[in-house]
Amino acid sequence: MSVPSAPSSSPTAPRLGRLLLTGAAGGLGKVLRDSLRPFADVLRVSDITPLTPAAGTHEEVVPCDLSDKQAVDALVAGCDAIVHLGGVSVERPFEEILEANIKGVFHVYEAARRHGVKRVVFASSNHVIGFYKQTEHLDAGVKRRPDGYYGLSKSFGEDVAQFYFDRWGIETVSIRIGSSFPEPLNRRMMSTWLSFRDLTTLIQKSLFTPGVGHTVVYGMSANRDLWWDNEAAAHLGFVPQDGSEVFRAKVEAQPPVAPTDPNAIYQGGAFTAQGPFGD
Repeated sequence: MSVPSAPSSSPTAPRLGRLLLTGAAGGLGKVLRDSLRPFADVLRVSDITPLTPAAGTHEEVVPCDLSDKQAVDALVAGCDAIVHLGGVSVERPFEEILEANIKGVFHVYEAARRHGVKRVVFASSNHVIGFYKQTEHLDAGVKRRPDGYYGLSKSFGEDVAQFYFDRWGIETVSIRIGSSFPEPLNRRMMSTWLSFRDLTTLIQKSLFTPGVGHTVVYGMSANRDLWWDNEAAAHLGFVPQDGSEVFRAKVEAQPPVAPTDPNAIYQGGAFTAQGPFGD
């Protein structure tokens, strides 16, 4: 089964002069590197992993280690907005998370402040609320319950976003991304799945909707069994076009998960049981 590709912008759609995409070599970064290109005259892509400019595009490649404050400052210079995906994207020892995710997000916002960037789209995660049960229905205002060091770093990033809006007026949409893959991989992802097309549309809304302040939105497609409520982010006008139901037969053909498995209990799934590291 196929899912429709990401949308392209029309000639009348708003555009930025220069848009920065961090984490461009990652799984979602590779997707967004293509799908965000219509939204800016120049797309500046960055990662610690080497990248090559895409042929025939208005693309700039700027390698950067997010833990290097001076390098991040130079990376942000001249940009009109930032889509911040960069950092460690899985549960890892705290020391790794600290450098890329915690220092990194602080460096991005400090650079935005110094260079007058007024809009950031922050790739948060469902793992900031991962210890809620799958039987619970959550809105964006619930108390955060991170399920690991990765989730802690994303919770910190949301606090940084709120602080930089309150103190310096930098607006952010923090997207608590569910599970963005070509298709859901298991039963848990039937509720958390976010198609690439819906992810691109959500980022477009996050970049161009005026007056977002600091908005928290759950990144999910129009799945049948949802755990999250986006009413508080209705001003973004995000209406998902895809849903996981077309994959249900394929997913439910998998062996059932034991009722004691974290993937059957917690919204964060297996992340709630990973670590500690180095004992």
